[in-house]
Amino acid sequence: MSARRKVQGNIPVPPGDSARSRHYRRLFTLSPSTIVGALIVTVVVLTAIISIWWTPYGPLTINTSAEFLRPSLAHPLGTDEYGRDVLSRLMKGTQITLLSSLGAVAIALVVGVPAGLVAAFKRGVVGEIIMRGADLLYSFPALLAAITLVAAIGASTFTATLAIGIASIPAFARVTRSTALSVLSSEYVLAARAYGRSNLQIARRHVLPNILPILVAQIALLLSVTILAVAALSYLGLGTPPPAPTWGGMLETAQNYLYQDPLLALWPGLAIAITVFGLNTLGDGVRDLLDPTLKGRR
Repeated sequence: MSARRKVQGNIPVPPGDSARSRHYRRLFTLSPSTIVGALIVTVVVLTAIISIWWTPYGPLTINTSAEFLRPSLAHPLGTDEYGRDVLSRLMKGTQITLLSSLGAVAIALVVGVPAGLVAAFKRGVVGEIIMRGADLLYSFPALLAAITLVAAIGASTFTATLAIGIASIPAFARVTRSTALSVLSSEYVLAARAYGRSNLQIARRHVLPNILPILVAQIALLLSVTILAVAALSYLGLGTPPPAPTWGGMLETAQNYLYQDPLLALWPGLAIAITVFGLNTLGDGVRDLLDPTLKGRR
């Protein structure tokens, strides 16, 4: 063994330790697009947090004398068909959309990562069963799952979150398995096995720390997908029921007033587009930061 090779408990320290330190150093050389994405996501998250305690007006407050008002100082984004302040509803919709999306990603993460790890460690029949199950789940659309759940328990934020979370499990299972397999074939994992480490110890001490950067990038990218899915389910009436404001629900209502006030459809559409753009850009930047060899391959 080289004199420069660190040893920990008679097991070579994985090269991922030095790699992770290089990842952190790259934080100071972020690309402009990644910074823009991070700023957009920060603004969206702050808006959702602020809306918990404050909005310019009550999101559900009806004012029949102020219907379809144009943007002004009093109502920066105007009012809707019931005189409700659009900005207030958009802010509250940010909170609902993010909570639902984060919940869906959490479900996928909690189920998909352990499933992918088991499939990586158990490469025989067990691993094949898990991955074929993931493929089967991947072919089951979130919309169909939402329709089934709505028929069983009714439309709600929980229904949309659960349906999207279940449909997103295969994404984490696949990424976890593929990256874990490359780590398991490394020299330091073979040394850990020779030293008598259990699969659980290897997963905790060697595999998870080295695949964590990839999982972080996957979370950022999957959040953009779930944002679109949450909006789509709300638009179809399979998500959070009215009068609670959601971006998809606001779009669905606005289509009835396109000729009368097209701005009603513009604001939630922009919110969805900008948020998805920010998450995609941030996710791409995180992926390039953690694995520079992927730059320029998209």
